[in-house]
Amino acid sequence: MRLSLLPPLALTLLGGVCQPTMFAGDPRLDDIRLPEGFRISIYAENVPNARGMSLGPDGTVYVGSRDEGSVYALRDTDGDGIAETKHVISTGLELPVGVAYHAGDLYVSAVSRIVKLPAIADHLADPPAPVTVYDRFPAEKHHGWKYIAFGPDGKLYVPVGAPCNICLSADSIFATITRMNADGTGLEVVAHGVRNSVGFDWDPRDGSLWFTENGRDWMGDDRPDCELDHVTAVGQHFGYPFCHQGDLLDPEFGKGKDCADYVPPAARLGPHVAPLGMKFYRGRAFPERYRNAIFIAEHGSWNRSMPIGYRIAVAFPQADGTAATEIFAEGWLKGGSAWGRPVDVLELPDGSLLVSDDVADMIYRIAYAAP
Repeated sequence: MRLSLLPPLALTLLGGVCQPTMFAGDPRLDDIRLPEGFRISIYAENVPNARGMSLGPDGTVYVGSRDEGSVYALRDTDGDGIAETKHVISTGLELPVGVAYHAGDLYVSAVSRIVKLPAIADHLADPPAPVTVYDRFPAEKHHGWKYIAFGPDGKLYVPVGAPCNICLSADSIFATITRMNADGTGLEVVAHGVRNSVGFDWDPRDGSLWFTENGRDWMGDDRPDCELDHVTAVGQHFGYPFCHQGDLLDPEFGKGKDCADYVPPAARLGPHVAPLGMKFYRGRAFPERYRNAIFIAEHGSWNRSMPIGYRIAVAFPQADGTAATEIFAEGWLKGGSAWGRPVDVLELPDGSLLVSDDVADMIYRIAYAAP
């Protein structure tokens, strides 16, 4: 199902009604609209170019960045929903967008490398030097930044985006999602034909992998749609660069191809909305209908004549393998310009949801209280 292209100030949702949410003393959030009962607040400010997030077992939130080259650790020590402390735990890394906590260490993506910061929780104030885990990914920076995460199999999953808008690379590692052992050995491709994924998670019910994918540019304002995809077998091909959105052959690379030969998206999210981070909601603080739903951060279009995205969508997986979608939070886009761009989402132990924003340099916290 395709996500409705509602205008920026639309108030209706498929599953309820969005309403302006007012916050005394913080007018920046006045325009954010959420379903009834939800509230948004600022978890952390001045986190430059905040991108991927990962949670440590002690509650520390680790945040990667893109332009800044730094990695941050945030701590809410008194449990009030606001991070009181911020540590810079690494600097000078190349586009360290992705962070993943595993077995005491923090893994960080750095284009051609994966590094780790050993025993990081014990060294927030005196962080260790990065240790290289793997250094043989391509060095191209176009789609070279990488979201990373550990799967239920204990392996580190790393996407390798296409080094272009649209091309067929001689090196088959491009336009894939890979995985490796925690020590950097055993690299293998999990999914082919993935133009650029900057977010994925595993269904808590069956352990299968779902991911967001950014569609290609320069086929017009209204095509192709970006995608939410579902891996049901290792090695599946999701169409790029031959077929887009499940039914649209590429004008150059689609010649002689058939979209039926590739895995179609579970949901079409809209053209150029740039879906990035996504997470299944596993908690119980939100209403029942959101349990096991997928929250998706839409970074927003960069070259569409009428901007869209800049919001949080939610997808509800269906029994037939598709997903129904609706808008969950919006308001970062005002009058054709955006003051913020959601990047990643992260569930906290209390069931609230964090959202990173690489334009406003903030982390937001969305919580629910029954009306």
